[in-house]
Amino acid sequence: MGVLTREEILKEISEGNIEIEPFQEDQVGPGSVDLHLGNEFRVFKKLRNACIVEEGISVEDLTERLRAEESFTLMPGETVLGMTHERIKLPPDICGWLEGRSRFARMGLVIHMTAGFVQPGINNRQVLEIGNLAPFPLVLKPGVRICQIILERTEGKASYRGKFMSQNRL
Repeated sequence: MGVLTREEILKEISEGNIEIEPFQEDQVGPGSVDLHLGNEFRVFKKLRNACIVEEGISVEDLTERLRAEESFTLMPGETVLGMTHERIKLPPDICGWLEGRSRFARMGLVIHMTAGFVQPGINNRQVLEIGNLAPFPLVLKPGVRICQIILERTEGKASYRGKFMSQNRL
């Protein structure tokens, strides 16, 4: 079990074990793959009543969907859901971790709050829990390399078969 380096990532892609669509080789760094921000967002509604955190909760009931072709302004302290432009398909023996890029983290941009793990066997676009910790608005532009995925071999094989296994839109 270990993090895949550039050469291993490219080998797994060339052998068809990992699929990233669309993909360009320059997205691959020494130990991760840069991913682009898509143009779909889920913006949280301003609710007056408390939201009960329980299994049956539905993010769709708490948010409104919107498309931002050019940009989306994220206000200080605000959180939105975004999505990667790329669809990622992993084999049962590789998982991943979504991480922000340091150039944007230094500006106060958070890419995921707590759910950065990418399950083995997935075939979907990744949802990003984007937050603004800066004291000023941040303008998000679809197409920007917003985050990276770090790929890792698992001990054993498993495939995610949950609710979001084929999610391709917010």
